[in-house]
Amino acid sequence: MDVITFREYCLRKKGVSEHLPFDDRTLVFKVGGKMFALCDIESFEGANLKCDPERAVELREQYNGITGGYHMNKKHWNTVAAASDVPDTLFVQLIDHSYELVKSSLPKKEREKL
Repeated sequence: MDVITFREYCLRKKGVSEHLPFDDRTLVFKVGGKMFALCDIESFEGANLKCDPERAVELREQYNGITGGYHMNKKHWNTVAAASDVPDTLFVQLIDHSYELVKSSLPKKEREKL
């Protein structure tokens, strides 16, 4: 997974917007105004993705390339390394999972717009 593929995939999702709220290199993807993914666009080494807490623990046990979210709540966020033992197919599934988790937490009116 590279930063261009990651960015394009995130932006294809319905209702997604991209922002640089922290600095000029941390790209954040939001749905309904809530973050579901972020990465460093200058030195893309992977991404932070929201994850169900139980699944997060399981993934960290299975893959060296999945760790607790860097600078995030480690219960709810994972950092997924791009050049690691995490297959691109799983990386994409984890982007989808993060998006769906955040989307499902939005108020009903916001969800209906999507």
